[in-house]
Amino acid sequence: MRAVVISKAGGPEVLKIEERPMPKATDDQSVINIKAFAVHRYEVLTREGGSPSVKFPRVIGVEAVGEVSEPSKNSKLVKGQKIMVVNGGFGRAFDGSEEEYALVPDDIIHPVDFDGSWAEFANYPETFYTAFGALKTTKVKAGQTLLVRGGTTGVGMAALVLAKAMGIKVTSTTRREERRQMLLDMGADDVVIDQDGKLQTDESYDGLLDMVGASVVGDSLSHVKRGGYYTTVGLLAGEWVWKNFDPFESLGGKYATAFDGVDVNDEIITEMFKLINDNHLTIPVAKVFKLDEIQAAQEYIMKHDRPMGQVIVTTD
Repeated sequence: MRAVVISKAGGPEVLKIEERPMPKATDDQSVINIKAFAVHRYEVLTREGGSPSVKFPRVIGVEAVGEVSEPSKNSKLVKGQKIMVVNGGFGRAFDGSEEEYALVPDDIIHPVDFDGSWAEFANYPETFYTAFGALKTTKVKAGQTLLVRGGTTGVGMAALVLAKAMGIKVTSTTRREERRQMLLDMGADDVVIDQDGKLQTDESYDGLLDMVGASVVGDSLSHVKRGGYYTTVGLLAGEWVWKNFDPFESLGGKYATAFDGVDVNDEIITEMFKLINDNHLTIPVAKVFKLDEIQAAQEYIMKHDRPMGQVIVTTD
């Protein structure tokens, strides 16, 4: 089988395709046949050596869709069952999605009911799960208002379509005026320009999902109603720590948390895919690559002027 192996940190050239023997199932680990996966910007950071916990050689990639090839001895999974894998050490503590077959602990393999193509299926695992989990954390309900800061990111777009299907009034943000209409076409009730770290609106919202992060937390919280919820999801600005933060000025009467995506469970996945299937929810795919084009896929994900949407790789 083919696997993309990183032996040392570096540029795209360190992504080397190798032939490896097929893995064998164990008592509690099943072999999955990976059909497709999404590529993420933070995986480029990992490839470059920016994730100290990831030790090389490693096959990276934190999510995958495919089917069960060989169930473990103790598994309830069956051969040929359609599944997804996301996080849980996948592609970090052990080999991940950038290969044709993987040996995966049963507790992070999730059966899924979805009838689209593998490339379509790959649009959902981490991006939609993060958005759906963050929406639940933010506790917004039908009829309430939500602002999605970083609305043109994958998670931002997924949050928009999921929240609209839940009956929530959604405002999305973008730093680029030319992307306003696309967000409106996807269902946003309003679009706000994010200019120099300031939202160009005086409105406040019942909930706010923040993909930008620490550098704008004060401005974001100023747009949350008293009694409302703020959830940080991403770190587009590249800062982790809230600096010079006054909780009485920024947080009085409000709730703030972070969604880390650690607790992935079948119940939430089933609920999410029912919403996806019932409402035919999707977000744009910018481009689909083959496994042997993985270097080009990782270069493409980092382009500033590429079309909005996810970057997908298939193993066919």
